[in-house]
Amino acid sequence: MTSEPTTQVVVDGLQSSNFDRKQFEDIRSGGISCVHATVVIWEDARTTLDILGTWNRMFREHSDLIAMARTAADVREIAASGRIAVILGFQNASPFEDDLDMVQVFWDLGIRFAQLTYNIQNHVGSSCYDPVDGGVTRFGSYVIQEMNRVGMVVDLSHVGPRTTREAIDISSRPVAITHANPASVYPHPRNKSDEILRALVERGGILGLAPYPHLTGNGPIDLSQWNELVLRAIDVVGIDHVAIGSDSSHGWDDDKLQWIRKGRWSHQVQLGPATADRQGWLPWPEFFRTPADFPNLVEGMSQVGLAQDDIEKIIGGNWMRMFEEGFAPVAQLSR
Repeated sequence: MTSEPTTQVVVDGLQSSNFDRKQFEDIRSGGISCVHATVVIWEDARTTLDILGTWNRMFREHSDLIAMARTAADVREIAASGRIAVILGFQNASPFEDDLDMVQVFWDLGIRFAQLTYNIQNHVGSSCYDPVDGGVTRFGSYVIQEMNRVGMVVDLSHVGPRTTREAIDISSRPVAITHANPASVYPHPRNKSDEILRALVERGGILGLAPYPHLTGNGPIDLSQWNELVLRAIDVVGIDHVAIGSDSSHGWDDDKLQWIRKGRWSHQVQLGPATADRQGWLPWPEFFRTPADFPNLVEGMSQVGLAQDDIEKIIGGNWMRMFEEGFAPVAQLSR
């Protein structure tokens, strides 16, 4: 398949690879002009600063290929130069520790997304794997309000159902589920119910669909099955709220996979999104083995008859609208 995306800015709403030049070359080969890249999963504030230092070096050393984007205007400018606009984000609120001021600090350093929880309850709320979802904590409500104030998008991808719903209601600005699918297509703790997805839409949020094998059926699916998932998502949330967040995860070994799933909080094997009989990295589907295969997603949408304008919303336009609305501090929006 060789169809190329035609929208000006093509966005993958979440990748969590071990990023290096090869990973970024694959991203560019797929015609992706903007990627939301995971910076940390379990790290505290000090370790996060170390990682951001590494990212700064990467931006300098590969300045011909990538650049940090802090605003939607940055994304357009970087994409127009032929480079990849990289938006940095957290997949956990752990870098904030228990200090509300850290939200502003990390926004100043370029962080534009923060997922409230990862695979276990934290100071902010519960994860989708916790047996009891206690909802958004008092501190969590302050974190959401502060993220709203500074212009950092709330991500609810790994978040428990009660915490997700409460966060949607607490947030005064649209939130994102950057990498998950409708549970009505495949029931999985990380996928979201139609009720939650409709609440997301009522507040102007975005759902990033993920071909990550554990979230589509405990194994790789074919392109026709992926197309059915996309159409189902459109039925539930509407064309203006569907996007792509591939959860592309490459360059990690099995030991790193266990760290990704459990950090330092467990001495036991943690399955995360996996099952006991399929614990490791599953093979990616044939139509999306790496981000270089992104054009296949576009071809699939064409095959099921989606109009070009609608395809362009899914592969970039809807994310760009969120970037415009979500990254600006409230003080700027009120002017």
